[in-house]
Amino acid sequence: MDAAHADAAFREEVRAFLQAALSPDIRAAQARQAGVFSEGDLCRRWHKVLHAKGWVAPSWPKEYGGPGWTPMQRFIFADECARANAPVLPAMGLQMCGPVLMKYGTPEQKAFFLPAMLSGEHYWCQGYSEPQSGSDLASLQTRAVRDDDHYVVSGSKMWTTHAHFANWMFVLVRTDTEVKPQAGISFLLTPMDAPGLTVRPIISISGEHEINQVFFDDVRVPAANLVGDENQGWSVAKYLLEFERGAGAQAARLKTMLDSALEIARAEGLDDPAFRQRWCAIDIQLQALDHAERSVAETLMAGKSVGDTIASRLKLTVSTLLQLVTELAMEALGPYAAPDQREALGMGANRPPVGPGYALTPTAKYLNSRAATIYGGSNEIQHNILARVLLGA
Repeated sequence: MDAAHADAAFREEVRAFLQAALSPDIRAAQARQAGVFSEGDLCRRWHKVLHAKGWVAPSWPKEYGGPGWTPMQRFIFADECARANAPVLPAMGLQMCGPVLMKYGTPEQKAFFLPAMLSGEHYWCQGYSEPQSGSDLASLQTRAVRDDDHYVVSGSKMWTTHAHFANWMFVLVRTDTEVKPQAGISFLLTPMDAPGLTVRPIISISGEHEINQVFFDDVRVPAANLVGDENQGWSVAKYLLEFERGAGAQAARLKTMLDSALEIARAEGLDDPAFRQRWCAIDIQLQALDHAERSVAETLMAGKSVGDTIASRLKLTVSTLLQLVTELAMEALGPYAAPDQREALGMGANRPPVGPGYALTPTAKYLNSRAATIYGGSNEIQHNILARVLLGA
């Protein structure tokens, strides 16, 4: 069987699995989600389903318990999950910290953390941004001072997604203040139940509790949890960001949202040529994005590196299109975009939506997406990366 037929057969296998695995209650719970990732309890449930199938870590090699898929198979799986509106698992563990440990971790770290990450026993969050250090991450001030066989960590981390669900965090800390900023950073792994660690919720403008501020008050972290060498955390962090900014198969998920906006417009009787024109313009851009994402998979299939510039271009495109799609859905909703639906959102909600069912999530998704051009590296940062490449700086 040639590659094209093999990929087509694999797509059918994934589609059949999702049809069977996405039970009515999982679908109903996902329909109430408006955040970047699905809620913790829903993530844990879907994680178990995928883990039982052996598909929870698409990018992991077989030696670490992954399926050993090709880049095109990974793209197909992500594409079909997006089309089926499957729950979105957080990226911090399997997609970010896992590959970092595979490259930089000690044998002991790999043996302890990777199986627990794969099974779902460990739920991870990311400790990067700080109140005064977001896009300028190298200016971070959270300190870690070596004390015998521990590091004593003091400071705080900001916008920490799913910290209230997580039991482990990978965190960037400053271990040397006498060198240039990038040279004095280290990469630590800390349990979330460590004495002195506190999680304070931050409620988003959409009404969701998705992000947090995390405080470290002389938290003792075993030195054995240092990943890579001390003061070499910037290299580790840059490697991890390659996985954070990769777009995957975002075109399919955005296309589903765009089609939903059109269905809402039809249900609301909106017959506006200007709306249809904007819809078509976004659809064309999504077709281009889909082609770009497939090209990335094909590049990886050929054993070539994608590079930072492609990741930055995809990040810019995805975040911008997400905002355009959610704006269009708001326009289609008309007056139903105005009610505050936050008490009807999420797995624990027991209030019906105001208006028809399709009015439940678009406003929250619109508000949530305002941050898309900031998180994961702001659009301004991505433009700077591209400018430096073009200018040879």
